[in-house]
Amino acid sequence: MMSVDLNCDLGEGAPHDEALMALITSANIACGGHAGDRDSMREAVKLARTYGVAIGAHPGYVDREHFGRRELSLTATEIFETVREQIVSMQSIAREQEVPLTHVKPHGALYTQAAQSREIADAVVAAINAVDGGLSLFALAGSELILAGKDGGLSVVNEVFVDRTYRGDGSLTSRDELGALIEDVATGVSQAMSMLCDGVVPTIEGTHVPLIADTICVHGDGDHAVDYARELRAALLRAGVEILPCVG
Repeated sequence: MMSVDLNCDLGEGAPHDEALMALITSANIACGGHAGDRDSMREAVKLARTYGVAIGAHPGYVDREHFGRRELSLTATEIFETVREQIVSMQSIAREQEVPLTHVKPHGALYTQAAQSREIADAVVAAINAVDGGLSLFALAGSELILAGKDGGLSVVNEVFVDRTYRGDGSLTSRDELGALIEDVATGVSQAMSMLCDGVVPTIEGTHVPLIADTICVHGDGDHAVDYARELRAALLRAGVEILPCVG
C-alpha cells in the first residue's frame, strides 16, 4: 500500500496549531530564528506528543521582521552556526519533554537558497551532522539540498507542497510572483495527489516536472491551512493511501 507523510510548519504564532496537529504526522517547529522561543517550542512539542506527531527542528534566518522569508547573504560559516544553534535549542526542549527529535527542515529563504546553492546546502548539512547525523533532512524534492544531504550521509526526505506552485525547473514559484500560492484548496489537493500518485507536478509554464513525494507540506501560517490539511487527508484516505510519519 502506498503511504505518505503529512508535515506542517508550526510553532510560528499562528492560531491553529492544535487543529493542525490532529491532522498531520510530522511537525516542523520554529526554533528561535524566524519565529518561536523556548515557551512556544515547549508548547508545540507538548501538542505533538499528545497527538503522536513526529517533531523536527525548523531553523530559519534570524530575521523576524520578514519572517525569515527575505534572502540574506550570509557566509557558509554563519549559516552553519545559526542552523546548529537552532537545532541544539530544539533538541534541548525535545529532551526535556522526553520526545525524540526526528528531523530538520530549513525555513523560508534559507530553504529556498539551500535548494539552489550547493554551498549553502552543504553548510546546512554540516550543521545537522554536527548535532546529530541520525536526524533526517526534509528538503525540496530533487534539489541541491537533497543531493547534499545524501552526500553528507543523512537520510533525506523529498518534500512537496500542496499550497505552492512550481516552475519548470522544479523550483517553487517565488512568493514575490503572482500565482505563487494556491488559494483554492481543491486545486492544491489535486496537485498533491498528482505528485504522489503520478510522480509529476504541473508548472506555471504549462509543463509537467517529475518528482518524488515522500512528505507533503501544508504551511501552518496559511489562511486555509486547516482546510488544506483536512481535505488532503480525506483525499489520501479515499485513494487508499496510508498517512504515516516517514521518520521516527
